[in-house]
Amino acid sequence: MRRLLLSLGLVALLTACGEEQQAAAPPPAPLTAEATGHYCHMLLADHDGPKGQIHVAGRKDPVWFSSVRDTFAFTMLPEESKDIRAIYVTDMGRAETWEQPGDASWMDARQAHYVLGSKLRGGMGQMEAVPFSDPEAARAFAAKHGGEVVAFDAVPEAYILAQAEEKPPAHGH
Repeated sequence: MRRLLLSLGLVALLTACGEEQQAAAPPPAPLTAEATGHYCHMLLADHDGPKGQIHVAGRKDPVWFSSVRDTFAFTMLPEESKDIRAIYVTDMGRAETWEQPGDASWMDARQAHYVLGSKLRGGMGQMEAVPFSDPEAARAFAAKHGGEVVAFDAVPEAYILAQAEEKPPAHGH
């Protein structure tokens, strides 16, 4: 009985720590004119399409990305920090335009519905994972521009890490 109570207490403590850590996630930062892409070292404002930002523990400012694919790549590459506090991407359902999506239409990347394989290109002219908070908006975008809609956890690493000139791999490969 004592072991059971200790186990339950430990589970409750770990759950509380997990909730506290989630509550401590920083809010999205507004996109500034000086925001520079982590990999391309270019101003985000110079690139079409959705953008990303990742908040890493111990760092005051977010890590900026000129594309959502680069945002995903940061989470997949072994040399990048894994102490991620929050990941935000542009909600293209609320974006002003593809060319200028705006500076405040951020959403939690893990909650987005992504269109993969559309004919539109993101930052640096690469294939893009186009995020939407509304699944209907994602399906409408895919119907108009091509592609398929998937959840955050279903975005294939091969799609993210493929070279820009490569044909995007089929979903699940």
